Amino acid sequence: MSAAVEIISLDAPVADAALDQLADVLVDCVEGGASVSFMSPFSNEDALAFFRKVAGSVATGNTVLLAARLDGKIVGTVQLGLDTPPNQPHRADIKKLLVHRSARGHGVGAILMAQVEEEARRRGRWLLVLDTVPDENGHRLYLRAGWKQTGLVPDYALFPDGRLCDTAIMWKRLAR
Repeated sequence: MSAAVEIISLDAPVADAALDQLADVLVDCVEGGASVSFMSPFSNEDALAFFRKVAGSVATGNTVLLAARLDGKIVGTVQLGLDTPPNQPHRADIKKLLVHRSARGHGVGAILMAQVEEEARRRGRWLLVLDTVPDENGHRLYLRAGWKQTGLVPDYALFPDGRLCDTAIMWKRLAR
């Protein structure tokens, strides 16, 4: 990697250029076999439609969208879901930690997670939850970052090629 990773918050309205780059990251992750809600074949248009919905949620204040840039190009992203019920104002959901395969192994995911945790603290959210495929890259990253696994749901979802995969339910309590 020739430059430092820069983390930015993509505020509304999310620029078309950013949406295009986010879509490229998502397509790469699905093509790489990541179980991130989508099936193969998965097109750039499908990815753009997904991130346009996310941009709408950013506009309503229900989602914080972070992006990791390297040499000016988005290579990773994560979302902080703030749309929780009234009895859960202290909680947030971590969604779609995605890192382009070309940028993996250089700490991009860890940097994104550290920043999204800071964003949660700023918003008074001190209990975070997520789900992930056990024993995959994300799961190992979360464990290294102090996340706790609460349970395992067998056959919860599918990999893009149609194989079943389990999901691990994880949580982290942030220092307040």
